[in-house]
Amino acid sequence: MKMNVSRTQVDVWTNLSERDAMQAYQQVVDQARPNEMCCDPRWFVAVCRGLKHQPHLLVASQGGQPVGVLPLAFVKSRLFGRFLVSLPYINSAGVIAEDNEIATALIDRAVELADDLDVRHLELRHERPVEHPALGGEITNKVLMRLPLPDSSKELWDGLKAKVRNKVRKGEKQGFTIHWGSQDLLADFYAVFSRNMRDLGTPVFGERLFLAILTQFQNEAELCVVRAGRQPIAAGLLVHGDGATEVPSASSLRDFNSTNANDLMYWHLLQRAVERGQRLFDFGRSTVDGNTFVFKKKWGARPEPTVWQYYTRKGAAADFRPDSGKYDRMIAAWRRLPVWATRLIGPSIIRGIP
Repeated sequence: MKMNVSRTQVDVWTNLSERDAMQAYQQVVDQARPNEMCCDPRWFVAVCRGLKHQPHLLVASQGGQPVGVLPLAFVKSRLFGRFLVSLPYINSAGVIAEDNEIATALIDRAVELADDLDVRHLELRHERPVEHPALGGEITNKVLMRLPLPDSSKELWDGLKAKVRNKVRKGEKQGFTIHWGSQDLLADFYAVFSRNMRDLGTPVFGERLFLAILTQFQNEAELCVVRAGRQPIAAGLLVHGDGATEVPSASSLRDFNSTNANDLMYWHLLQRAVERGQRLFDFGRSTVDGNTFVFKKKWGARPEPTVWQYYTRKGAAADFRPDSGKYDRMIAAWRRLPVWATRLIGPSIIRGIP
C-alpha cells in the first residue's frame, strides 16, 4: 500500500521479520532521535509479539531514502473493539520524522489505515503535539516523571530529602535481600506484579510481554527483586538506554507497605542507574497529583508533559481510560478475584484495552 503526499512516499509493512522495514526504522531513529530509548525499534517488536498485536509500520521515504516512521499496533478484542495505537504499554511513541511535511504524510496514511481497519480511534502517544487536522482529540493529564542523575551514589543520597532517606534506612533494617537478574527472576517479578495489579483492580499483562522485553533488550533490561526470606515482596523492570534508565513496570505487595520495601527497591533502582553512568532516570508516566505522581515526586522527579493525540471515529478516547469512571464497578469486582484467576483471564482482557 502506497500513498504520495508531495514528494513523500509512505509504505506500510506488516511483517516484523522483514529486514528492509526494520533497517529503515533503525535508520530513521539513528538520524532523527538516536538517544531516545522510547524510539528503539525493539520496543515495537517486544510489544507486538508480547501482546500478540498485528504490527503496521509506516515508513516515509524521499528519493528512496527513509525519512520518517510511525509504528502502529492494531489492537482488537471482542469486548472493546478495534484501535490503532502507537504504542500500547509504552509511555512515548508516535511519529518519528525529520520535518513537518513528513510527519503530515505519515499521519495522513495512519488516518487512512484507521478508516480501512474500521477502528474506534487512532492513538499517538506524543511528548510534543504534532499539528494535523485529523487529530482533534487529546489527553494531557498524564506526565512523565524524570530525575536528572548526579555522578555518584553519594551525591544522589545527599540530594534526597531527610524523610526519604529515613524510609530507605527503615527498609534496610528489615533484613530484606536485593536480587538482580533477567529471565531467572521473571517468576518472582510476575508474582509481585500480578498480585499488585489485582489489588489495584487492573487486569494484568501476561508474562509473555515481559519475556519479550527481556529477550529484545538482552543487554539493557534487567529485573530487580526484593525478598523477605524466600518471598518476593517488591520487583521492578529496568531498561537502560543511552544515557537514561527507565522503569516501565514496578510493584510491591501492600502487606509490606509499612516496611518501606518499595522505597528500598527504588533506592537500588536509582543507584543502579547511577552506577551505569546514566544521566537521567525515567520513573514513567503518572496522573498529575495521583498517588504514583506524589511517590515519584518525593524522589525529586520532575513532571514533563505528554500529549496523547487522537483521530476518533467512534465514541470518545477518554471513555477507555481506567479513571473515566465507566469501569468503577468492574474494578471493584476485579479486586475480589483470586490472583490465580486474574493471571488466567487478565492478559486476554488487557491486551484489548488501548
